[in-house]
Amino acid sequence: MKIIGIGKNYVNNTSEITALKTGVQTIFTKPESTLVTDNNNIPFPKVTNQLAYEVELVAKIGKKGKDISLEDAESYISEIAVGIDYTAKDVLAASRENKGPWALAKGFDGASPMSGFKPIAHFPDLNNINFDLKINGEQKQVGNTSLMIYNFAEIIAYVSTFMTLEPGDLIFTGTPANGAGLNIKGDHLQAAIEGELLLDFKLV
Repeated sequence: MKIIGIGKNYVNNTSEITALKTGVQTIFTKPESTLVTDNNNIPFPKVTNQLAYEVELVAKIGKKGKDISLEDAESYISEIAVGIDYTAKDVLAASRENKGPWALAKGFDGASPMSGFKPIAHFPDLNNINFDLKINGEQKQVGNTSLMIYNFAEIIAYVSTFMTLEPGDLIFTGTPANGAGLNIKGDHLQAAIEGELLLDFKLV
């Protein structure tokens, strides 16, 4: 099972999308050991003092595909969840000093908490899904998939030109353009899709 992430994929206004759509997507991968499910609490990672959160919708791949066409791409999604793509900002900065990769900054244990899934049938329009994140009861991020630079189909088609997608693979599809920030120990995170609370955990 692969965890695939896409970076810098949301805008504040749909009018911005065309200028930013260069055809080259920012793609990275995360190990399976980053996953935390079942709303389990997460020990604050010892590897960082700058734990940055980004709320994202997560698409689960339901069937095997390679070189998937744009027209068929949505049919490869079986379910959707909401998750947090964590980045250790200080680890990332140290790596960038030597032109190093994102792997350790994105790949530490607990870096991908994720809710349970909702069947794709619950989402008649993948380009109009609302989701949000509250921390300690305060709204921090609000997103709608109409503001994605590359939509679900475009991500799947692009990624599948490089790697075969297989059932169970997860794609973190990007975070809203505003509201990402840092967590501290003790923070309580709650993320919802269309107003339904699905992800609910604390950093302990």
